[in-house]
Amino acid sequence: MVNEICKQLKRKFTGSGKRFLGIDFGEIRIGVALSDVERTIATPYKMLANKSFKILMPEIVNIVREMDVGAIIFGLPLQFDGTEGATAEKVRNFATFLRKYLDEAEFSDVDIAFVDESHSSQIAEEMLVTKFDMGRQKRKEILDKIAAAEILQRVLDIV
Repeated sequence: MVNEICKQLKRKFTGSGKRFLGIDFGEIRIGVALSDVERTIATPYKMLANKSFKILMPEIVNIVREMDVGAIIFGLPLQFDGTEGATAEKVRNFATFLRKYLDEAEFSDVDIAFVDESHSSQIAEEMLVTKFDMGRQKRKEILDKIAAAEILQRVLDIV
């Protein structure tokens, strides 16, 4: 089902020049990644502090506006058995709130989708340690946007 939704999004935006935005939601930090306009490569973009929706929602809308985003892809944390738990519910609630905010800001044409984010943070952290020999504090500062890029790349790789 998720693969089909991703394929539909990719077909919908073929030739549009619209980017996809990846979000790795966290209760403290939110990692953000962007695709290129051809939607083939995901790049870590930004870390947002998750302190206040009054600040956070306009920040995301500004990214959507400035980067010409056509779809937002959320990483959905699934449990080991593939079901959704409390954390996935928080992600979906955040996405619902963002959907309302986007609609009010006249971005109702921006699609929102979800993809399994399993192991995205582990993959990102392993890469930062093994390939870049990065210390714990520096990893903490960028891990979520790297994980967002990993999540987004999964969608971009679906043919």
